[in-house]
Amino acid sequence: MTATHTTHPGTAKMAWATGLSAFAAVMLTIAGVLDIFRGIMGIAQDDVFVATRDYVFRLDLAGWGWIHLILGILAVIVGIGLFQLATWARVAGVAIAGFIILANFLSLPYYPVWSVVAIAFSGFIIWALCVARPEEPPASTKTAAPPRP
Repeated sequence: MTATHTTHPGTAKMAWATGLSAFAAVMLTIAGVLDIFRGIMGIAQDDVFVATRDYVFRLDLAGWGWIHLILGILAVIVGIGLFQLATWARVAGVAIAGFIILANFLSLPYYPVWSVVAIAFSGFIIWALCVARPEEPPASTKTAAPPRP
């Protein structure tokens, strides 16, 4: 007796989409936690940051700290929503990751190496959220139009 295995064409795509969604959720949550720590360091005016005088975007170090703290808190909240595969969380995740990229670009002179790492980190988050489409039903469950006589 032989066993037959049926493969569903959409199953592999769904597994891939679920994996990317989980990847994005974990990465956004980690980016949020790290941004919270970075915000706290900025508010406390820690010695980790480089002091610059001639930078176009002059904002107090505590100001940058508050920006990163708020973005970090929002990123953690959206990351938790991504674990539940909520559509609002995917849209908000792309937006928050974009704002994290912008904030890190503007704070490049204060902490250059980490800013570049965080920009790349957030780029992967945006990629994972835009590529994965977990709400699409597999091809085998889509209803086809009845054949014409």
